[in-house]
Amino acid sequence: MKFFLSLLTIAFTSTQFLASVPVSAADKPADQHLVLISIDGFAAYYLTDPLSPIPTIRRLAAEGVAARALKVADPSITWPNHTTLVTGTAPVTHDLFYNGKVVATNGPTITIDGRRDKKDLFAGETVYDLLHSKGLTTAGVNWPATRNSGTLDDDFPDVPDQVIHTTPRLRTELVSGGWLLDATQTNFARLSASRKDQIWTAAAAHLIRTRKPNFLMLHLLITDSTQHKYGPKTPAAYTALAQADFQVAEIVRALEEAKIRDRTTILLVSDHGFAAVTNLVLPNVLLKEQGLLETDSKGKITSAKVQAMAHGGISMIYALSTNATGLSSLAAKLGQLPGVDRVLAPDSFGSIGLEQKIKTSQVGDWILLAKPGFGFGTEADGTDLTVQASVEAGTVGKHGFPSNNPLMNGLFVASGYRIRKGTNLGTVDNRDLAPTMAHLFGFELTKAEGKVLKEILVGN
Repeated sequence: MKFFLSLLTIAFTSTQFLASVPVSAADKPADQHLVLISIDGFAAYYLTDPLSPIPTIRRLAAEGVAARALKVADPSITWPNHTTLVTGTAPVTHDLFYNGKVVATNGPTITIDGRRDKKDLFAGETVYDLLHSKGLTTAGVNWPATRNSGTLDDDFPDVPDQVIHTTPRLRTELVSGGWLLDATQTNFARLSASRKDQIWTAAAAHLIRTRKPNFLMLHLLITDSTQHKYGPKTPAAYTALAQADFQVAEIVRALEEAKIRDRTTILLVSDHGFAAVTNLVLPNVLLKEQGLLETDSKGKITSAKVQAMAHGGISMIYALSTNATGLSSLAAKLGQLPGVDRVLAPDSFGSIGLEQKIKTSQVGDWILLAKPGFGFGTEADGTDLTVQASVEAGTVGKHGFPSNNPLMNGLFVASGYRIRKGTNLGTVDNRDLAPTMAHLFGFELTKAEGKVLKEILVGN
């Protein structure tokens, strides 16, 4: 407690981090800027962890405000929560529940398809849609589900084949500047996760220096991939945090060099936290044993009457070519799997933040919840119903657990222009971010479910 409060009260005299500028009646949206940085998998507990090497993030928190926790949406997955951050609506409203859409294939089976344009991935207006319609400039770097949005002036989207789908002007500049080897996805895909984060940061800094967008989104990923492989609160995880903090400092430096730091609001957020797991539950192995799905010689599912899709701490079960109401005995068998805590039918989905009756093909007929220390896998081959998580498989860190699990709480720090220094915040709902960002520019995101965080703002 004392450590957390000290983060919000320490005063810094360094000129590198300038104080908030008071708002006046003469302020115009075109003269102000907002940078939204998502650090994937940055759990709330890292902000107060003395082992976390995050001096830049803590300086920004001390100059502005930090929440004890950012309540994320269910499911606590990357693309759904990034979409909630910019729409102000929950997945049950915007209809994105995975890192892509659930689609049926021949067999039938289901898979997750991320190779889709923004309009095919989710519903609703985003902050960048709104600001673009008002004549302001917008940019996104590695932000999920933005492919061919039409409302981002510059976009390096977080989608498969992202280099190919980067806006041509920006892609040309990144190649000519030496950040990208060429304009192909092939060479970019070969790079390490750490190097990709550096390139995304360089792209965002380049846009700030050259075009000074009113609104810029940056999504950093090294903290997520590292924790999946090695687990949270490990030496590797802390090293990833150090890189993320350095990249935040790079963005602050770019704002200063562009001479817009004093007119820029910086929001640091994350899409979910992280939990360590020791074992994975494999529902599809049981479904195969029950004759409800088939695999080929390589273990790939080729046809299924019922199929499980893993989401870390939850698994959705889809009845594809059979009636779910006639499968009550199957639900009981799934509930008896080692590591399964509960099986939720649709009338119980509300207990994890999903509406009881969701009229969408994206949500399963049942949801399995894992016990502490367990996660889910999608493998269907073999006879083992559970397997040990391993570094080699990159499975010892998981998210996707219900958002009421405190380990899933994310980061929220606001600093800079129009941010009131030192406001004590408890838990912030991530649906509050989008309406607050719109309000900072003097606009209203009318369909947002969250509220404007007026308590952190200077002026109205």
